[in-house]
Amino acid sequence: MTDILRTPEGRFNDLEGYSFQPNYIDDLKGYEGLRMHYVDEGPSDAAHVFLCLHGEPTWSYLYRKMIPMFTAAGHRAVAPDYFGFGRSDKPIADETYQFDFHRDSLIAFIERLDLKNIVLVCQDWGGLLGLTLPMDLSGRITRLIVMNTTLGTGDIKLSKGFLAWRQFVADNPDFDVAGLMKRASPNLSKAECSAYEAPFPDASFKAGVRRFPAMVPDNPDANGAAISRRAREWLKTEWSGETFMAIGMQDPVLGPPVMQHLRNLIQGCPDPLEMPEAGHFVQEQGEVVAKKALESFGL
Repeated sequence: MTDILRTPEGRFNDLEGYSFQPNYIDDLKGYEGLRMHYVDEGPSDAAHVFLCLHGEPTWSYLYRKMIPMFTAAGHRAVAPDYFGFGRSDKPIADETYQFDFHRDSLIAFIERLDLKNIVLVCQDWGGLLGLTLPMDLSGRITRLIVMNTTLGTGDIKLSKGFLAWRQFVADNPDFDVAGLMKRASPNLSKAECSAYEAPFPDASFKAGVRRFPAMVPDNPDANGAAISRRAREWLKTEWSGETFMAIGMQDPVLGPPVMQHLRNLIQGCPDPLEMPEAGHFVQEQGEVVAKKALESFGL
């Protein structure tokens, strides 16, 4: 693959609340030569691995409040940056970014690190992608922590709020990531907002974040729709692991109605933790979610 950008390391110096050491891998099957970054904290031989998957337009920085909670309880926490995001390499061409491109890279990543007994921690695209993984990973994923997200099945009409967001990104290819995060999470400091912007020195680095809204399947034949429908059926009838769900009640797009629908699709999902003050980026109140999830799982 040619035409790849790599964000200068200096842009990640001294990020507020984020002191994790970077880890890189560049030999993922099918993605040779593309370098993926991931956080890997806690004991390498821990019995449980908390695999934290970010969404749009975030990166592993999103999990800075939850990772220490998991590791303090004796567990391993792994948080990759998708290609096009965070400290991972960023193909320039928008068309590179497809549902299967990201999903297959996550499968390759999990298999390359041989992660087992995984607690899948997901929100936004972390769920659209992540919730399709358990059925194809031979029992590697045993628990779910699900925050504001959905499945992109292509047979449900997309909301007006989401369509407006999709159009906004299409109209603003160099949209202000820091500004978006501040609007969505008003309590973020200026330094934290800047940290979310750090991976993207200019518009040429933003192909991945531009593509995610357009990638949400909006018809049954869209890329990712069929596998998401298969996941929907599998989660409803075959999933037997434990689930913990937290809902940011102030999210206008993937808030309570969407999450209650998703809850009904996940076999055995208990009553969710409703977070009245949280918006879309629930991880910004992640200490509460991590604590309650660990208690729920008895971990």
